Amino acid sequence: MSFHKTSVSFVLISVTIWFIIFLFCPRQLRAQLGTTPNIKHIVVGRCYSYITLVNPSLRYDCEEIWRQFEEAVVHQSSCNVTVEDYYHMFYAMPQTWPCDRFLFWSKTRTLMHSYAAVLRHLWTLEDTLVGYMFNDLIWCGQDEDSGFDFSSCPEWSACRNHPVHSLWRQASQNFAEMACGNITVLLNGSIVNAFNRRSMFGSVELDGLNPRRVNYVNIKVVTNLEGPSIESCSEGSIMDLIQILQSRGFRWTCTDNDQTLMILQCIQNPEQSSCQTCANKNLTQKEPHI
Repeated sequence: MSFHKTSVSFVLISVTIWFIIFLFCPRQLRAQLGTTPNIKHIVVGRCYSYITLVNPSLRYDCEEIWRQFEEAVVHQSSCNVTVEDYYHMFYAMPQTWPCDRFLFWSKTRTLMHSYAAVLRHLWTLEDTLVGYMFNDLIWCGQDEDSGFDFSSCPEWSACRNHPVHSLWRQASQNFAEMACGNITVLLNGSIVNAFNRRSMFGSVELDGLNPRRVNYVNIKVVTNLEGPSIESCSEGSIMDLIQILQSRGFRWTCTDNDQTLMILQCIQNPEQSSCQTCANKNLTQKEPHI
């Protein structure tokens, strides 16, 4: 009887420990996850959803796109999938965008989605077909078999030719090369190295922009409402970005704390003191006499 109680207690303690780990260390667990379950149904389903609801003017063979994707991944080890392996897949899904709609970003994902939703003329990589299909998914092959590895996949930083990183690298390259007219770049001024040469924007998209196609690069630097304010248009790595743009012949603008972006942050977190100050100021304004 005593042995039974001890076993039950051990099980309860183990479950509790794993629950705590799950709550407080989600990133560590996520890094150990394998290919997203039901990935084929998700990817093909998103493809049909995109060409049916999001952009009905497109005509793509979703099953063929999946076949090309699968061919690129499952016959390679988890750290041996290059951008070249995805060429046939991208060839099966060419896409172009009208000018003045391109939005690039780095370390501003949540705010970027809100900004793009409000300014509906702006489109991000996630709004392209490839971005829509593969956003937030994980995948990798395995050495012993020709299928997906559903038990574990390496982190992006584990190897240069990571299957997820290679796809997004090629997608980012294509997106940047399509960019034309006035484009927008959204950067986080509350972190060191808001412009990071090792980020996807800094290492791929920036180099893919063509100064003969892009009229203006409009940089918007936004800080978190609660701070800190570390970098701006006149301070930190943003100045490095501006120098690169100038050296390559780009025309540019740079804005600190764009009003629309600040309002979006206040909508998401209205209790912040900076939002309260703004709201109180508006409430105390008197109506004009008619």
